[in-house]
Amino acid sequence: MPLDAICLMAISDELSELISAMIIDKIQQPERDVIILSLRGDGGKTLRLLLSAGADDARIHLTDFKFDNPKEPPMFCMLLRKYITGARITKITQPPAERVLTLELDTTGALGIRSVMHLSIEMIGRLSNIILIDNDGIIVDCMRRIGGDLTGKRSVLPGLIYTDPPPQTGKRNPLSVTDAQLRELLKSACSNTADKWLITTFTAFSPLICREIAWRAYGETAYFIDAIKDDGDAMVNAFTDLIGQVKSKAFEPWMIMTNDGKLYDFSYTHIGQYENKCKAQRVDGFSNMLDLFYTRSAQEKRIGQRSASTLKLLENTQRRLIRKLAAQRNELDETKKLHYLRECGDIITSNMHLIKKGQQSLSAEDFYSESKKIRVIKLDPLKTPQHNAAKYYKAYTKAKNAGKILTQQIPKGETELKYIESVIEQIKRVDSEQDLNEIRSELLVTGYIKPQKLTKTRKTESAPISFTSTNGMRIYAGRNNIQNDKLTLKTASKSDIWLHAQKIHGAHVIISSAGKLPDEKTLQEAASIAAYYSAARRDLKVPVDYTPVKKVKKPSGGRPGMVIYDDYKTILTTPDEELVNRLRDSS
Repeated sequence: MPLDAICLMAISDELSELISAMIIDKIQQPERDVIILSLRGDGGKTLRLLLSAGADDARIHLTDFKFDNPKEPPMFCMLLRKYITGARITKITQPPAERVLTLELDTTGALGIRSVMHLSIEMIGRLSNIILIDNDGIIVDCMRRIGGDLTGKRSVLPGLIYTDPPPQTGKRNPLSVTDAQLRELLKSACSNTADKWLITTFTAFSPLICREIAWRAYGETAYFIDAIKDDGDAMVNAFTDLIGQVKSKAFEPWMIMTNDGKLYDFSYTHIGQYENKCKAQRVDGFSNMLDLFYTRSAQEKRIGQRSASTLKLLENTQRRLIRKLAAQRNELDETKKLHYLRECGDIITSNMHLIKKGQQSLSAEDFYSESKKIRVIKLDPLKTPQHNAAKYYKAYTKAKNAGKILTQQIPKGETELKYIESVIEQIKRVDSEQDLNEIRSELLVTGYIKPQKLTKTRKTESAPISFTSTNGMRIYAGRNNIQNDKLTLKTASKSDIWLHAQKIHGAHVIISSAGKLPDEKTLQEAASIAAYYSAARRDLKVPVDYTPVKKVKKPSGGRPGMVIYDDYKTILTTPDEELVNRLRDSS
């Protein structure tokens, strides 16, 4: 469901209780359309407020999700840091039935002069924006600059007076419509389904809510207006019941999921229209609902879409290598018969006097057999006995050479296949676009992506994922193969502890122990992190090897991320997402 104005009212009420009077302590911009405000309150209370101006996922809510930030903050982020770091949130406002929320901020300037600024979050589709406005109503700057083209459209540019987004023409505010007015509107309605009539007549309603009102009234989501026979009583009752719930602020956060557990939709009221096709689950708070639906689910979907072409290339390469290795192994099995070819040549040479012109086979005593049985050897009737013997000797030499080459090629192919499988696994668990870009850069270096097909991105390098154990030790996990190599072979100290899920693809994990042996709890937590960032993430029990970094070596000619190690111990652990998120450091 798009975040409609009524759902935004519920979020505004919740945020007003949770973040009013809190101070903006830190500002980050991890993605182009996303701002994170780290808030500090009395008693050491800390919260993180997410503001998004994405065209498809504009929203505002508290978040527990850990984002990775670019090394160089964008200009808009730097501007917000300049003006509102240390500001206190005094009020949250929303224009009636509009998808706009404004934070009123009490700020203190460089000269110690107090003033009021406003941070407006407009959640209006492709024109969504985050706008900083000063005490005089002048736009200081905005995330997305709009206008200046003389088209008459609303301009949003620094230095202009801020104006509210224009209201939707021809639509009514459902919160101010009386029962009598609703009946009159129904009488004049054109032939259409009830849900479509609702969405074209009223603001603040999402398509989901319009379908729900129709379903509550008539048991169908697409009930035709022409079929109404009760003078609209059922529609009026369903409509006014919902509006009554809104006016009394009896909001309830409901998550809608498919029967296989996938997140499908959300609402501020119980949704019954899907009946047995989906299930509704009450969740704890609107921020929790939106964080779950958008921040995690949408990010996985977005990264999945952006990685699809790279994943397809790698999976095609994987299939090609599997077919090639199967053919090479079969060919190697055939070369094991090479001694038979030499023996045939020897037998022909010893029995040339028995072979006549045009003969198609030779039956002669097999002096290589202990039983001296007869061996039947095929001959080329167009060749002389000498040429037939030479043909078998040549085939023997060819098979012998092929066997040597295949013995070298098959291990190389197996190593390449392991590398491709490791990159596929890494792509499936990336959680940011920067991680994906770094994997693409790795594939460029290793020759799997051609330079012209690589998307141009800023040349920034992310840091390994960092954690702090319960007992205060630092833990790091590599995001990709190149980073795994750098973390293990260059960054980590020789006395640090290295961990990796046993015999499967996964991240290199380092416990930065500063020469000390890590305690048992830290070791268990690091092992769980290694299991989580591996191909066995969904397994219940995963064996994880660990050893000092000095015991881990790079094999000669090894591809990125590939190492060998000995003298290790193994710990059995369970991948724990909650533990990983709890220990992961904020970026």
